[in-house]
Amino acid sequence: MSFRTRRIVEFRDTDAAGIVHFSAFFPWMESAEHEMLRSLGIKVLPDSHDDPSVTWPRVSVSCDYANAARFEDWLDIEVSVVHIGRSSIRYEVTFSRQDGSGGAVPVAKGATVVVCCRLRPRGGLEKVAIPDDIRVKLESL
Repeated sequence: MSFRTRRIVEFRDTDAAGIVHFSAFFPWMESAEHEMLRSLGIKVLPDSHDDPSVTWPRVSVSCDYANAARFEDWLDIEVSVVHIGRSSIRYEVTFSRQDGSGGAVPVAKGATVVVCCRLRPRGGLEKVAIPDDIRVKLESL
């Protein structure tokens, strides 16, 4: 299973040719990931430095492109949890749009690897094992 969401391509996301700029996909991947985490009841960032919850810095992000998307296209975005390690998670994110006959056209496929960390009281990050309750929620996808 996976998490699905949609977004419309805004003018600011396009280049001079009216095609989505390659860099727009990276914040979209992060937004879809955050939306998925929130839907599972997982915090994206602790409320304070004293909060025992965890945060998820990226250690690797990539994106391959298949077809163009343009201003005001609706993109279907699917986030899949493809690997859960002791302290890391690998997501795959696929982007598609509808063609004129209602079929799905693949647009791009990205991957993100995040590491579970706690914020140290005076700053910095400490890598930790993914808490069991979070692991169970992620495995539900």
